[in-house]
Amino acid sequence: MSVIIAVDNPKDWPLSIPDVSIVAARAYLTDPAYGSERVVQVCNLCKSYRYQSLGYYVSLQAEARGHKPLPRVSAIGDLQSQDQIRLMTAGLDKLIAKSLASVKADEFTLSIYFGRNVAIRYDALSRQIFDLFQAPLLRARFARTDRGWQVKSVKPIAVADIPLNHYDSVVAAAGSYFAGHLPRLRRRRSPRFDLAILHDRDNPHPASNDKAIAKFEKAADAVGIEAEVIDRSDLVRLGHFDGLFIRDNTFLNHYTYRFSRRAAAEGLVVIDDPDSILRCNNKVYLAELLPRYGIPIPKTLLVHRDNVNKIIPALGLPCVLKQPDSSLSLGVAKAESEDELRALVGRLLEKSELIVAQEYVPTEFDWRVGILDRRPLFVCKYHMVPGHWQIIRHEVERNAYEDGATEALSLEEAPPQVIRLALKAANLIGNGFYGVDIKQLGSRYCVIEVNDNPNVDAGAEDGALKDALYFDVMSVFARRMAARRQCLP
Repeated sequence: MSVIIAVDNPKDWPLSIPDVSIVAARAYLTDPAYGSERVVQVCNLCKSYRYQSLGYYVSLQAEARGHKPLPRVSAIGDLQSQDQIRLMTAGLDKLIAKSLASVKADEFTLSIYFGRNVAIRYDALSRQIFDLFQAPLLRARFARTDRGWQVKSVKPIAVADIPLNHYDSVVAAAGSYFAGHLPRLRRRRSPRFDLAILHDRDNPHPASNDKAIAKFEKAADAVGIEAEVIDRSDLVRLGHFDGLFIRDNTFLNHYTYRFSRRAAAEGLVVIDDPDSILRCNNKVYLAELLPRYGIPIPKTLLVHRDNVNKIIPALGLPCVLKQPDSSLSLGVAKAESEDELRALVGRLLEKSELIVAQEYVPTEFDWRVGILDRRPLFVCKYHMVPGHWQIIRHEVERNAYEDGATEALSLEEAPPQVIRLALKAANLIGNGFYGVDIKQLGSRYCVIEVNDNPNVDAGAEDGALKDALYFDVMSVFARRMAARRQCLP
């Protein structure tokens, strides 16, 4: 059996799709036959998901049996938390504004059936909300405010609450959803592990170039993993993989974080995990964390509107200013004068209540140590762009950038203190894949930051290890996925 649809009463859902069976929820919970069946997906269409209801137990029991419920228990919890709904929909403002531009009323209700709406013009928004909350039948309510359209609520709806004139659309949406997923579900019967590699081929500065992605795929095959490159449109398919490897730049209000969070909720092996993204993406967090555990960093001041006058006495000039979620040298500026300092601080504080100011530590290169699974993996020198003070120079007007040279070394060629310091810093974050940046000024070493999702480009970071680097990464996935499978019922 590939897919079942669990409902309170099978007569409420007369849907016929090949390889999809309609069963009573109570039968699914109590009939021992369902516990031994290899059910790949359980679509839970019970009238209620409230705690300890029949619908709640269908999803809970499915997870315990190693089945794939839609929705998962974690998704049910998300739908019951208004704070979580606000967090998860925070990145949809532009799409909501575009989708509801022609709506004249101050409130709007959107019915979402397996990611579709009866009106095609709302399909893009419906798909995004469905991908976020992964419940088959949803109703989203929006309210117009001074800041534009805002999500008021997102709730599951019961089959009995579907308007009669929507019923044919629901049946068509369900049929389309399962028709698109059944081929993949059938392939899941293979004993090999399946790994999704999230990669945006249109990103001009990705975490891995196309040649590196191909090497990851080849290495995956060598260790018994079938790797598939996916993109931002594939969130709904995550549950059919054993692991997720993010090879696009990660940010919090970004699709990469939603993928990571969903993968973790689905029980996948995910690199990098949402906690690592959350911690590494905030320089304020790192500025507090690292010194607390005795890890040296440049002289640092957390800046707010009331202590701007303390920057120059504490750090001198020039100094470096960072917005908390800066990445790839964006959101990082050097202030050479007091006037420039005040102008830069003013702009940065418009975006965040706190920013980071650090002493300027001029060096010809930064050490980058790649850490995976609490072990050093590779080490590089990231040289500054000629005539510039950073390893990347962005030309915003031309939407272009220039990288400094990357020099890969063996672990033995790097100073032992660099490796020890990088490992100590990365271990404070977790057991994922990190790139630790360290500056060396004579005998002084200090950690600049710990990055989740470090770059691995063919011809750069793999210069010393060659193909062994890709094999090592995939071997970690294989070990973790094997351990996860042994823990499943």
